[in-house]
Amino acid sequence: MKIKELFKPSKKPKETKEKSIEEKVSLYRKLQKQKKKKLMMEHRRNRLKYYSQKAGFVIESHKLSKIIFDLCVFLNLIISFYLIYRFSTDLKYGVLYVSFIMFLVWIVLFVVLLLMLWLLFYLITDIRIFKRRIGIEDVLADFLQLTSANIRAGMPIDRALWYAVRPQFGVLASEIEMVAKETMSGEDLEEALKRFSEKYDSLMLRRSINLLIEGIAAGGEIGDLLTKISIDIQESRIMKKELSANVTTYVIFISFATIVAAPLLFALSSHLLFIVSNLMLKLDVPSGITTFSINFSEAGMSVKDFRIFAITCLVITSYFSSVIIATIRKGDIKAGVKYIPIFIFSTIILFLIFSAVISRLFGSII
Repeated sequence: MKIKELFKPSKKPKETKEKSIEEKVSLYRKLQKQKKKKLMMEHRRNRLKYYSQKAGFVIESHKLSKIIFDLCVFLNLIISFYLIYRFSTDLKYGVLYVSFIMFLVWIVLFVVLLLMLWLLFYLITDIRIFKRRIGIEDVLADFLQLTSANIRAGMPIDRALWYAVRPQFGVLASEIEMVAKETMSGEDLEEALKRFSEKYDSLMLRRSINLLIEGIAAGGEIGDLLTKISIDIQESRIMKKELSANVTTYVIFISFATIVAAPLLFALSSHLLFIVSNLMLKLDVPSGITTFSINFSEAGMSVKDFRIFAITCLVITSYFSSVIIATIRKGDIKAGVKYIPIFIFSTIILFLIFSAVISRLFGSII
């Protein structure tokens, strides 16, 4: 029995092997998770870089994140110094209250500021991309006409695109220069043009580039094709201008109602509230021989609260009016961004002017 027991296989090596296999599997899973995280981070950085390049910003994603983070820290420091100054001048606040407020500033407010700064960056970038797209669409027809003339003069398509670039074309000139550099470095012209068309969310640009690529693949007359595309773009622009001219009356009505009528009515309402509140405070009602007075010590809404309400309503109305006007005239909400500050500033200034004029005209009533 002892000899058999000596030659029996021990169970410890199997257990150590199983443990080593499990450790390898767990290590492999950890490595896979780390790789996935790295790929996700690289994908986000590349997407942010591509998004900023569409807007014309030449900046690395990690530098952009560092700038926004540092700006958020700087704003928090300013708010913290201000609160510390207020707490030091007014000694009625306790230590727990001050520490709780500082905790909120550096946790809650920091996160809110960080989100708002990123949101502001994406908003500015999106507006800049929209402006670049509009700039490309405005000069695309002229660029195609020059390219067509160069092709008819005997140039190949890549050279025709390069020599059609003019400084007044702006964004389109820089994009075509980039396409030409890519083709000179050995990349296919069709791939470079596809990448350029997919860079901007423009149906006009995408259709024009697709037709050009199909014409190159088919081996047809590229000069005549580009001339027809240019004529179609010009006709579509003329139709958009005609449609915009047909709805000018709606634009005038909305602008008048927002900028002039709404501030005037709110100014009249605020002065009427002031008159009624003063009348109610001084009102004496006779009843037979005796008289009794009705004295209202508190009004339902003060004139100050009504002015705050009126300014808030005017700001909201101005925002939506500018969006509606941009949709009617340009067909895109983003085109109304430039109208928003003009409408808000005009309505508030006119509200204050109308309030001052009405108070002077009807100030002798009370």
